[in-house]
Amino acid sequence: MPSKKGKSKKWAVILGASSGFGAAASLELAKSGFNIFGVHFDRRAAMPSVRKHRSKLRAAGAKELYFNMNAADDEKREEVLLILKKETKGEKIPVKLMMHSLAFGSLVPFIGKKGEPNIVKKQIELTLDVMAHSLIYWTQALISHHLLGAGGQILSMTSAGGHMVWHAYGAVSAAKAALESHTRQLAVELRDRKIAVNCIQAGVTDTPALRKIPRNEKIIEAALRINPSGRLTRPQDVAKIISMIANHSNTWMTGNIIRVDGGEDITG
Repeated sequence: MPSKKGKSKKWAVILGASSGFGAAASLELAKSGFNIFGVHFDRRAAMPSVRKHRSKLRAAGAKELYFNMNAADDEKREEVLLILKKETKGEKIPVKLMMHSLAFGSLVPFIGKKGEPNIVKKQIELTLDVMAHSLIYWTQALISHHLLGAGGQILSMTSAGGHMVWHAYGAVSAAKAALESHTRQLAVELRDRKIAVNCIQAGVTDTPALRKIPRNEKIIEAALRINPSGRLTRPQDVAKIISMIANHSNTWMTGNIIRVDGGEDITG
């Protein structure tokens, strides 16, 4: 529950709000006048860091509602959106932005080498459900509850891994490719509602999600070698672009994969 009243009536729904891109974007958005509705999935050991982050949002003048839950749980999604609906009662279309930044997937190879397991059906389905299909379900729910409407922006986080091959990244790569496909379809279906839907393709960024990828040091080395700026992308680089899009009322830019990587992907 929020402990400080925000000045703005604009809300951003951030899925994956406690670390990495979601945390950076929520803070940047709070500074630009947004209230934050955050969904995250963290163990007890991470909660002090989450509480510290939430205090930064309040210090920036934002109202914040955070929920530690599985974002792919249909019942939980309905429960928390009813809380948001009650919190914003009387406000017309309060959600200006939904950001999908869920990084919860299986990093097991399709065909394991000697001593490695193969990925199994349940792991593939869970990865696709959380990291891709949940974009559709959250969009449906926000619209059905009249929380998101004309002028709204939907942004999801993809990566070069959606069209490249990294070790043990197969299921996540498939999820990223599906996420991009869902983005295009939603962009067309939501055009008449004047809601824009785009994917942000961030460059290689040193986040907790990257550190979980097997052989991530090789990915980092390659990115540093090919990026024209000679550095990795930072969460703040992406957060500033997200804030810029979220604060704009024009929804004509839609259905895109927007690279925010300093030119990394085009030189790789």
